[in-house]
Amino acid sequence: MRRRRLVHRLAAAVTFTFRPLTRADFALLRRWLEQPHVARWWNHETTPEALDRDFGGTADGTSPGEDLLALLDGVPVGLVQRSRLADFAEYRDEFAALTDVPDGAVTIDYLVGDPGRVGRGLGTAMIGAVVADTWRAHPDAPAIVVAVVAANTASWRALEKAGFRRVAEGAMEPDNPVDDPLHYVYRRDRPVTGNE
Repeated sequence: MRRRRLVHRLAAAVTFTFRPLTRADFALLRRWLEQPHVARWWNHETTPEALDRDFGGTADGTSPGEDLLALLDGVPVGLVQRSRLADFAEYRDEFAALTDVPDGAVTIDYLVGDPGRVGRGLGTAMIGAVVADTWRAHPDAPAIVVAVVAANTASWRALEKAGFRRVAEGAMEPDNPVDDPLHYVYRRDRPVTGNE
């Protein structure tokens, strides 16, 4: 109980800003992706060619979606990927097989890069901050829908703590082939008042 209050206080006390990932950030991103706590769930190759393939298009503005560097008091601590599901039809269809996907819905993925910052409520705070940023940056987005492999307990608990509710579960293609296809689908709707 005491730890939960401490985590909640941390989540309320931090201030995040977001900026687009640039090619100059690829070395930092590579270090993060190679951290065991990230590599387990993201399962990305980290060669320069792979980083260019997976992140170059958004860094250059030639691919849909956003790769956002999460800054805590100006210091990079994580990455958030944000995209409209309509821009990725196959992924949208995976969601739609399990739950209603409203027109204009957005999805996110996220990581905290520094292993020393994991397990302290930072992920929950970062998710909450990107939700608020999404309502401002995408005023026509009615909801944020997120799929998490069921085995990634820390990730889906962070979503729940950030106000998401589980709306479905079922098979989706896992990022890491060692994982079972079972995913939990979470959703957070835009507040009726338009304020976060």
